[in-house]
Amino acid sequence: MAEKFLNYKGSAIHYCLFGTSHPVVLLHGFGEDGSVWDQQVEFLKSKFQLIIPDLPGSGKSEMIKDMNMEGFADVIYEILNHENIPICTLIGHSMGGYITLAFAEKYSSYLDAFGLFHSSSYADSEAKKATREKGIEFIKRNGAFEFLKNITPGLFSTLTKENSRSVIEKFINSLDYFTTEALISYYSAMMLRPDRRILLERSSLPVLFVIGEYDTVFSRNDSLQQTHLPNRAVIHILSGSGHMGMLEEPDKSNAILEGFLCSL
Repeated sequence: MAEKFLNYKGSAIHYCLFGTSHPVVLLHGFGEDGSVWDQQVEFLKSKFQLIIPDLPGSGKSEMIKDMNMEGFADVIYEILNHENIPICTLIGHSMGGYITLAFAEKYSSYLDAFGLFHSSSYADSEAKKATREKGIEFIKRNGAFEFLKNITPGLFSTLTKENSRSVIEKFINSLDYFTTEALISYYSAMMLRPDRRILLERSSLPVLFVIGEYDTVFSRNDSLQQTHLPNRAVIHILSGSGHMGMLEEPDKSNAILEGFLCSL
Protein backbone atom coordinates (compact mmCIF):
# COMPACT_ATOMS: atom_id res chain seq x y z
CA MET A 1 0.00 0.00 0.00
CA ALA A 2 1.23 3.49 -0.89
CA GLU A 3 -0.26 6.44 0.99
CA LYS A 4 -0.07 9.65 -1.00
CA PHE A 5 -1.02 13.32 -0.93
CA LEU A 6 -1.75 15.46 -3.98
CA ASN A 7 -1.53 19.25 -3.87
CA TYR A 8 -4.73 20.32 -5.61
CA LYS A 9 -4.93 24.10 -5.96
CA GLY A 10 -3.36 24.54 -2.55
CA SER A 11 -5.37 21.79 -0.79
CA ALA A 12 -3.91 18.46 0.31
CA ILE A 13 -5.84 15.51 -1.13
CA HIS A 14 -5.17 12.12 0.42
CA TYR A 15 -5.45 8.80 -1.41
CA CYS A 16 -4.05 5.29 -1.18
CA LEU A 17 -2.83 2.91 -3.88
CA PHE A 18 -2.99 -0.86 -3.63
CA GLY A 19 -1.90 -3.58 -6.02
CA THR A 20 -1.21 -3.50 -9.72
CA SER A 21 -2.99 -4.44 -12.97
CA HIS A 22 -6.24 -2.81 -14.09
CA PRO A 23 -6.94 0.50 -12.25
CA VAL A 24 -10.15 0.75 -10.23
CA VAL A 25 -11.21 3.85 -8.29
CA LEU A 26 -13.60 3.37 -5.37
CA LEU A 27 -15.30 6.57 -4.17
CA HIS A 28 -16.89 6.78 -0.74
CA GLY A 29 -20.07 8.68 0.06
CA PHE A 30 -21.34 11.36 2.43
CA GLY A 31 -20.18 11.04 6.03
CA GLU A 32 -17.55 8.46 5.13
CA ASP A 33 -13.94 8.27 4.02
CA GLY A 34 -11.91 5.82 1.97
CA SER A 35 -11.72 3.33 4.84
CA VAL A 36 -15.36 2.37 4.23
CA TRP A 37 -13.98 0.18 1.40
CA ASP A 38 -11.38 -1.61 3.58
CA GLN A 39 -12.93 -5.06 3.22
CA GLN A 40 -13.24 -4.68 -0.54
CA VAL A 41 -9.64 -3.46 -0.78
CA GLU A 42 -8.37 -6.46 1.16
CA PHE A 43 -10.24 -8.81 -1.19
CA LEU A 44 -9.46 -7.09 -4.51
CA LYS A 45 -5.94 -5.71 -4.09
CA SER A 46 -4.25 -8.87 -5.37
CA LYS A 47 -6.24 -8.69 -8.62
CA PHE A 48 -6.46 -4.97 -9.45
CA GLN A 49 -4.78 -1.65 -8.88
CA LEU A 50 -7.05 0.14 -6.42
CA ILE A 51 -7.11 3.91 -6.01
CA ILE A 52 -8.96 4.91 -2.83
CA PRO A 53 -9.29 8.68 -2.31
CA ASP A 54 -10.55 10.59 0.68
CA LEU A 55 -12.88 13.13 -0.92
CA PRO A 56 -12.19 16.79 -0.09
CA GLY A 57 -13.29 17.48 3.47
CA SER A 58 -13.26 13.78 4.43
CA GLY A 59 -10.57 11.62 6.00
CA LYS A 60 -7.16 13.24 5.58
CA SER A 61 -8.18 15.42 2.63
CA GLU A 62 -8.66 19.17 2.97
CA MET A 63 -11.65 21.01 1.55
CA ILE A 64 -11.34 22.67 -1.86
CA LYS A 65 -12.84 25.84 -3.28
CA ASP A 66 -15.29 24.03 -5.56
CA MET A 67 -17.10 21.76 -3.10
CA ASN A 68 -19.52 20.36 -5.67
CA MET A 69 -19.81 17.19 -7.75
CA GLU A 70 -17.93 18.68 -10.69
CA GLY A 71 -15.16 19.96 -8.42
CA PHE A 72 -14.80 16.53 -6.83
CA ALA A 73 -14.69 14.96 -10.30
CA ASP A 74 -11.84 17.32 -11.18
CA VAL A 75 -9.93 16.07 -8.13
CA ILE A 76 -10.27 12.46 -9.32
CA TYR A 77 -9.10 13.54 -12.77
CA GLU A 78 -6.00 15.13 -11.26
CA ILE A 79 -5.22 12.00 -9.22
CA LEU A 80 -5.42 9.85 -12.34
CA ASN A 81 -3.16 12.21 -14.27
CA HIS A 82 -0.71 12.38 -11.37
CA GLU A 83 -0.50 8.57 -11.38
CA ASN A 84 -0.32 8.38 -15.20
CA ILE A 85 -3.51 6.35 -15.37
CA PRO A 86 -5.18 6.86 -18.79
CA ILE A 87 -8.24 4.68 -18.18
CA CYS A 88 -9.95 3.11 -15.18
CA THR A 89 -13.19 1.74 -13.77
CA LEU A 90 -14.90 4.16 -11.38
CA ILE A 91 -17.39 2.98 -8.76
CA GLY A 92 -19.05 5.31 -6.29
CA HIS A 93 -21.12 4.75 -3.18
CA SER A 94 -24.06 7.11 -2.58
CA MET A 95 -22.63 10.65 -3.00
CA GLY A 96 -19.61 8.98 -4.58
CA GLY A 97 -22.01 7.78 -7.27
CA TYR A 98 -23.05 11.37 -7.96
CA ILE A 99 -19.38 12.21 -8.42
CA THR A 100 -18.93 9.16 -10.65
CA LEU A 101 -21.66 10.47 -12.94
CA ALA A 102 -20.15 13.97 -12.97
CA PHE A 103 -16.80 12.41 -13.88
CA ALA A 104 -18.39 10.32 -16.64
CA GLU A 105 -19.93 13.49 -18.06
CA LYS A 106 -16.66 15.47 -18.04
CA TYR A 107 -14.01 12.80 -18.59
CA SER A 108 -15.69 9.85 -20.30
CA SER A 109 -12.52 8.94 -22.23
CA TYR A 110 -10.90 7.96 -18.92
CA LEU A 111 -13.50 5.25 -18.23
CA ASP A 112 -13.98 1.72 -19.47
CA ALA A 113 -16.95 1.21 -17.11
CA PHE A 114 -18.51 2.73 -14.02
CA GLY A 115 -20.79 1.75 -11.17
CA LEU A 116 -23.43 3.15 -8.84
CA PHE A 117 -23.24 1.44 -5.46
CA HIS A 118 -26.42 2.42 -3.58
CA SER A 119 -26.62 5.57 -5.67
CA SER A 120 -28.80 7.36 -8.20
CA SER A 121 -28.75 9.41 -11.39
CA TYR A 122 -31.81 11.38 -10.28
CA ALA A 123 -31.66 14.95 -8.98
CA ASP A 124 -33.03 15.70 -5.53
CA SER A 125 -36.80 16.04 -5.40
CA GLU A 126 -38.26 19.09 -3.68
CA ALA A 127 -39.12 16.90 -0.70
CA LYS A 128 -35.54 15.64 -0.53
CA LYS A 129 -34.19 19.18 -0.71
CA ALA A 130 -36.46 20.18 2.17
CA THR A 131 -35.11 17.25 4.20
CA ARG A 132 -31.55 18.31 3.48
CA GLU A 133 -32.36 21.89 4.52
CA LYS A 134 -33.59 20.55 7.87
CA GLY A 135 -30.40 18.52 8.11
CA ILE A 136 -28.28 21.61 7.55
CA GLU A 137 -30.12 23.43 10.34
CA PHE A 138 -29.56 20.45 12.65
CA ILE A 139 -25.84 20.45 11.82
CA LYS A 140 -25.58 24.18 12.55
CA ARG A 141 -27.31 23.77 15.92
CA ASN A 142 -25.77 20.50 17.11
CA GLY A 143 -22.55 19.91 15.17
CA ALA A 144 -21.36 17.40 12.61
CA PHE A 145 -20.86 14.36 14.84
CA GLU A 146 -24.27 14.63 16.52
CA PHE A 147 -25.86 14.75 13.08
CA LEU A 148 -23.97 11.69 11.85
CA LYS A 149 -24.76 9.77 15.05
CA ASN A 150 -28.42 10.63 14.53
CA ILE A 151 -28.76 9.58 10.88
CA THR A 152 -26.28 6.71 10.54
CA PRO A 153 -28.25 3.86 12.20
CA GLY A 154 -31.04 4.46 9.67
CA LEU A 155 -28.66 3.66 6.84
CA PHE A 156 -28.47 0.00 7.92
CA SER A 157 -31.08 -2.70 7.52
CA THR A 158 -33.03 -4.13 10.44
CA LEU A 159 -31.14 -7.39 9.90
CA THR A 160 -27.81 -5.62 10.42
CA LYS A 161 -29.12 -3.79 13.49
CA GLU A 162 -30.25 -7.07 15.03
CA ASN A 163 -27.27 -9.25 14.10
CA SER A 164 -24.28 -6.94 13.64
CA ARG A 165 -24.75 -3.98 15.95
CA SER A 166 -21.01 -3.73 16.50
CA VAL A 167 -20.51 -2.98 12.79
CA ILE A 168 -22.74 0.07 13.10
CA GLU A 169 -21.14 1.25 16.34
CA LYS A 170 -17.63 0.91 14.93
CA PHE A 171 -18.60 2.89 11.85
CA ILE A 172 -20.23 5.68 13.87
CA ASN A 173 -17.19 5.98 16.13
CA SER A 174 -14.98 6.56 13.07
CA LEU A 175 -16.87 9.73 12.09
CA ASP A 176 -15.97 12.10 14.93
CA TYR A 177 -13.52 14.21 12.87
CA PHE A 178 -16.00 15.68 10.37
CA THR A 179 -16.47 19.44 10.41
CA THR A 180 -19.75 21.31 10.23
CA GLU A 181 -18.48 23.17 7.17
CA ALA A 182 -17.72 19.97 5.25
CA LEU A 183 -21.10 18.32 5.89
CA ILE A 184 -23.02 21.46 4.97
CA SER A 185 -20.96 21.76 1.77
CA TYR A 186 -21.82 18.17 0.83
CA TYR A 187 -25.53 18.65 1.46
CA SER A 188 -25.56 21.90 -0.51
CA ALA A 189 -23.75 20.20 -3.41
CA MET A 190 -26.20 17.30 -3.43
CA MET A 191 -29.16 19.66 -3.51
CA LEU A 192 -27.72 21.47 -6.54
CA ARG A 193 -26.65 18.48 -8.60
CA PRO A 194 -28.45 17.98 -11.93
CA ASP A 195 -30.45 15.00 -13.09
CA ARG A 196 -28.06 12.77 -15.05
CA ARG A 197 -30.39 10.08 -16.35
CA ILE A 198 -29.62 11.18 -19.91
CA LEU A 199 -25.96 10.34 -19.29
CA LEU A 200 -26.96 6.77 -18.49
CA GLU A 201 -29.10 6.64 -21.61
CA ARG A 202 -26.30 7.83 -23.86
CA SER A 203 -23.45 5.87 -22.33
CA SER A 204 -22.04 2.94 -24.25
CA LEU A 205 -20.05 1.78 -21.21
CA PRO A 206 -21.00 -1.10 -18.91
CA VAL A 207 -22.74 0.24 -15.81
CA LEU A 208 -22.93 -1.63 -12.50
CA PHE A 209 -25.90 -1.09 -10.19
CA VAL A 210 -25.71 -2.41 -6.63
CA ILE A 211 -29.02 -1.99 -4.79
CA GLY A 212 -29.92 -2.60 -1.16
CA GLU A 213 -33.20 -4.46 -0.59
CA TYR A 214 -33.85 -2.33 2.53
CA ASP A 215 -32.19 0.91 1.44
CA THR A 216 -34.13 3.86 2.89
CA VAL A 217 -32.07 6.46 1.00
CA PHE A 218 -32.76 5.01 -2.45
CA SER A 219 -35.61 2.53 -2.35
CA ARG A 220 -35.25 -0.73 -4.22
CA ASN A 221 -38.02 0.18 -6.66
CA ASP A 222 -36.74 3.69 -7.35
CA SER A 223 -33.25 2.33 -7.91
CA LEU A 224 -34.47 -0.32 -10.32
CA GLN A 225 -36.23 2.30 -12.45
CA GLN A 226 -32.89 3.68 -13.66
CA THR A 227 -31.31 0.32 -14.46
CA HIS A 228 -32.98 0.06 -17.88
CA LEU A 229 -31.38 3.29 -19.10
CA PRO A 230 -27.85 2.12 -20.07
CA ASN A 231 -27.29 -0.14 -23.06
CA ARG A 232 -25.15 -2.43 -20.90
CA ALA A 233 -26.30 -2.74 -17.30
CA VAL A 234 -25.25 -5.23 -14.62
CA ILE A 235 -27.71 -5.30 -11.71
CA HIS A 236 -27.31 -6.83 -8.25
CA ILE A 237 -29.59 -6.61 -5.23
CA LEU A 238 -28.11 -7.17 -1.77
CA SER A 239 -30.95 -8.95 -0.02
CA GLY A 240 -29.81 -8.22 3.53
CA SER A 241 -28.57 -4.66 3.16
CA GLY A 242 -29.80 -1.15 3.62
CA HIS A 243 -27.60 1.64 2.28
CA MET A 244 -24.24 0.27 3.46
CA GLY A 245 -23.81 -3.01 1.61
CA MET A 246 -20.02 -2.95 1.67
CA LEU A 247 -20.24 -3.17 5.48
CA GLU A 248 -23.47 -5.13 5.82
CA GLU A 249 -22.76 -7.87 3.27
CA PRO A 250 -19.04 -7.52 2.53
CA ASP A 251 -18.54 -10.98 1.05
CA LYS A 252 -21.39 -10.55 -1.42
CA SER A 253 -20.20 -7.02 -2.23
CA ASN A 254 -16.70 -8.34 -2.87
CA ALA A 255 -17.99 -11.04 -5.20
CA ILE A 256 -20.16 -8.55 -7.11
CA LEU A 257 -17.27 -6.15 -7.62
CA GLU A 258 -14.87 -8.92 -8.61
CA GLY A 259 -17.32 -10.38 -11.10
CA PHE A 260 -18.04 -7.02 -12.72
CA LEU A 261 -14.39 -6.03 -12.93
CA CYS A 262 -13.28 -9.39 -14.29
CA SER A 263 -16.00 -9.22 -16.96
CA LEU A 264 -14.34 -6.12 -18.40
